[in-house]
Amino acid sequence: MKHKILIAGLILASIFTSCSDDYLDAPAQSTLDESVIFSSPDLAAGAIDGIKIPFAETNSYRGRFLPFYGLNTDTEWYNSSQTVSDASDLCTYDAKANNSQMNTTNNAWAMMYSGIERANICIRGLRAYGNPTPGSELGYLLGEALTLRAIYYADLVKAWGDVPYRFEPLNNNNLYVAKTSRDEIYKQLLADLGEAATLVPWPGETTATSSVERINKAFVKGFRARLAMAASGYQQYPDGVRRSTDPQLSVANMYALALSECRSVIASGSAHLESSFETFWKKYNQEYLVAGGESLWELPFSEGRGRMLFTFAVRHTTNDQFHANGANRGGTAGPLPIVFYDYDQADTRRDVTCVPYKYGTAVNNIAKQELGALNTWYFGKYRYEWMTRFVTSTNDDGVNKIYMRYAEVLLIAAEAANELEGPSAAAPYLKEIRQRAFPTAVHATKVDAYVNALTSKTAMFNALVEENKFEFTGEMERKQALIRWNLLKTKLDEAKVKMTNLSQRSGEYATVPTTLYYKYKTDNVSLDIYGLNRGETTNPGADYTSFAWTWTGAAADTKISTLYKAGANPDNRQFWPIWQVFIDGSNGKLVNDYGY
Repeated sequence: MKHKILIAGLILASIFTSCSDDYLDAPAQSTLDESVIFSSPDLAAGAIDGIKIPFAETNSYRGRFLPFYGLNTDTEWYNSSQTVSDASDLCTYDAKANNSQMNTTNNAWAMMYSGIERANICIRGLRAYGNPTPGSELGYLLGEALTLRAIYYADLVKAWGDVPYRFEPLNNNNLYVAKTSRDEIYKQLLADLGEAATLVPWPGETTATSSVERINKAFVKGFRARLAMAASGYQQYPDGVRRSTDPQLSVANMYALALSECRSVIASGSAHLESSFETFWKKYNQEYLVAGGESLWELPFSEGRGRMLFTFAVRHTTNDQFHANGANRGGTAGPLPIVFYDYDQADTRRDVTCVPYKYGTAVNNIAKQELGALNTWYFGKYRYEWMTRFVTSTNDDGVNKIYMRYAEVLLIAAEAANELEGPSAAAPYLKEIRQRAFPTAVHATKVDAYVNALTSKTAMFNALVEENKFEFTGEMERKQALIRWNLLKTKLDEAKVKMTNLSQRSGEYATVPTTLYYKYKTDNVSLDIYGLNRGETTNPGADYTSFAWTWTGAAADTKISTLYKAGANPDNRQFWPIWQVFIDGSNGKLVNDYGY
């Protein structure tokens, strides 16, 4: 599947010539060509696959957007935040328009608009020549094209705020356009996804929707709910941080839409939580692509593209028994050190999400786990050691990006239900999340008693903010959530205080042990660690080796202070600037107007 997507798209790439820099000098695309392509399900399917090509281009999602967007938050950070560089500036709320990582004509901004242009051409062609009705193959392809365009636009708005509104193919009259209020873009996306939901089947209902690499109704509805929550949430506008003043995007309207869409997905039974958190993430790393489970849609990469493990996995120092992806793969970012200690000790998500070790230098191709420092953790959701395919590419790993999973549907439902109907309406959804997170033996206290005690809207909302942290750390969804809750700077400042307390073993972290003890398990690769949990302070025996569990490397206050750059205010730097190369090429239409 992964190879076929790119090959099929490339075969029909010629229909996208209007995206090229010299399109004004090219002859107009033949109407006959489009009439042939978009009236044939097979040819149209290849064109739709072409919409996905920009996801995997070198400086697009693959190598620039996914590795940097979403860092830093109160749960995740760039592990080199303290090092002054254009890469760290992208994460520490100090990116400049001439950022060397981003300021190129082939970067994510350009690739997203390339994908949008491809989608616009397909949507125009299908509407004109395909008779795309519900239940038909061409109807499904129109729903897929509408959704793929919405994905590109949702990510543009998430990263840059107000952006140019382009919902028709390029022509002489619309080559240069100014930014449009994101409110108008959100309304168009919500309408498009509403239409798409009538055109695409539920997961597993057809061959097309049998894979998480293809669009299905559960994803479309869940994605629409996510966008409704974002559209009505707080965010930075040119005149300050506020909610939208458009009555169509009011909290009442958008939360009702989100709740309706989530309940539709839940009632359909077309998706479900995996039996255990660890099982889900193991299946993800094993590249299990069957739709109808927890993953609703994944951004598809071929085996030779994509950098999810390359960037975010538990670090591997050299090639070893688990991969041949190159030296120092993984570990670019990780959980904040406090996250492990903020989890309930019984929460099974903790040890999957937060990993305190890396794999050292391989000897005879075998690497062992090695403890690091208190201030350097890795995302355990991404592990070469859980893969079934052995990665040999030197630049990519080919593992997909999970764009949305069913757990988010449940938590959006809980949040919207709490706001509209009260905490008792939210409780069942939160309980379902926590039932999976905790062993059955403690459900009475950790699930039922915990949730039942949340008797006010405020208490339930605060619990959901925390639950989102425990469920999604390492998936880089937290930043947009904090923005829409108007909690970005508040939570970052709280995290700074908490990290200082952890480094000093004070406050809520006073009982975190200062010494770890370890030995190797029978495989002589995996660590058996004692001392990570509060209260584990007694030497477990002579067969264990002690290890000082301290904040090392850069001075503690330096590392902590660079969660966001000194002098920066994250609430005033919620978005990246439009890169200078695109401003210079906009014929004066584009500006950065958030005060930077």
